[in-house]
Amino acid sequence: MMLRIGSGAGFSGDRIEPAEVLLKHADLDYLVLECLAERTIALAQQRKLHEDSGGYDPLLEKRIRKLLPLLLEKDVRLVTNMGAANPIAAAEKILEIAKELNLSCKVAAVTGDDVLDQLDLNAIPWETNRPISECGSIISANAYLGVEALLPALESDANIVITGRVADPSLFLAPQVHHFGWSLEDYNKLGQGLVTGHLLECSSQISGGYFADAHNKEVPDLVNIGFPFATIDADGRAVISKVEGTGGLIDLRTVKEQLLYEVHDPAEYKTPDVIVDFSTVQLQEVGKNQVEVLNGSGKERPQSLKVSVGYHAGYLGEGEISYAGTSALTRAEIAGEILKKRLIDDFPNLRIDFIGLSSVHRTHFNGSTPYEVRLRAAGYHDSEQMARLIGEEVEALYLNGPAAGGGARKKVTESIGVLSTLINREKVQAEVYFNEWIKGEERSGATN
Repeated sequence: MMLRIGSGAGFSGDRIEPAEVLLKHADLDYLVLECLAERTIALAQQRKLHEDSGGYDPLLEKRIRKLLPLLLEKDVRLVTNMGAANPIAAAEKILEIAKELNLSCKVAAVTGDDVLDQLDLNAIPWETNRPISECGSIISANAYLGVEALLPALESDANIVITGRVADPSLFLAPQVHHFGWSLEDYNKLGQGLVTGHLLECSSQISGGYFADAHNKEVPDLVNIGFPFATIDADGRAVISKVEGTGGLIDLRTVKEQLLYEVHDPAEYKTPDVIVDFSTVQLQEVGKNQVEVLNGSGKERPQSLKVSVGYHAGYLGEGEISYAGTSALTRAEIAGEILKKRLIDDFPNLRIDFIGLSSVHRTHFNGSTPYEVRLRAAGYHDSEQMARLIGEEVEALYLNGPAAGGGARKKVTESIGVLSTLINREKVQAEVYFNEWIKGEERSGATN
């Protein structure tokens, strides 16, 4: 029996409307909302520190209010990592919304990714040569869970499975393993299923969103870009497509770009479930906006799980001001030199950008002189009060020169840094929390 999985979100801030289109017109079995990144989970942990009942995805309420009626009407199960730092609180919020909408709903919340208590503070993270303990105040440590953590929840009759840090493609692999009864030691099927998950995990990247460019990479109707879904058979062979009539494009080019996205070694793509070999994958167009994906393979999973560690990285002070006219760049450069001389002693890492000229690539390529320039100054400091100095000095340029600066803006942001390390998978234990609200019976109950 074929399985159909839709990708309704590729990051926390993704659009909601395409997920509604998938539910209405794609005849799905599962909808997956992938909403976490390394920095996102650390920020969620930070919100949980400030509020015990917080820490889940900021758009969870908005998404669930729109999608829950359609999920239940179409009998589609939702799998999502919108639980972020607090899956149980997220599950309770979903049931609160279900009660408001008078819709019966059962939720399974998968936990166990929070490994802060087991973190080896003497470990050297991938990003530095210093032990984790010397990198700042640690606020979170989340292990990347895999399919095993999700299967008990999928084996229940829960309408929604919500979790925190599960590897992105594993959110899509778990329904395949559950639906087809694949062995967790059948690494070639897991590898093929993981490839499909990897292709779906970034929503519209594969349907032309991130692919779109001028000239030979034009994509039609980006305004109404459709999100992808996969139709999968028992061997894992999948056809990636989108709802007819939606915008965007799915062809060999968009699929190949997504296949190589964030992959360092195509023959050794490590995940919690399997080490995938992308070099064996075969692709072919089988119709308009339809690409068949087959022959992905893999080998035994790693013994360690990746851990994303969040730490307090101080405060980022920022200030911006614009200059326009024939000498705009010269005046902006004068302003930049003034800021450096006033701030460099307190901010050795001070960064001066000329937005529109050299702020992204940090170099000026074509030698042209822009008519308008926006100057941005930014730097980190352990003290929030000191970080404010940057914006204050930028704002002071209004009257202290150079001439005709305008549109000044300043802000200070508490900054969360992210490190990566490993943990033995035997130390990580997932648990599932169930709760439901039943229409008519006016009752709810929770079980573990």
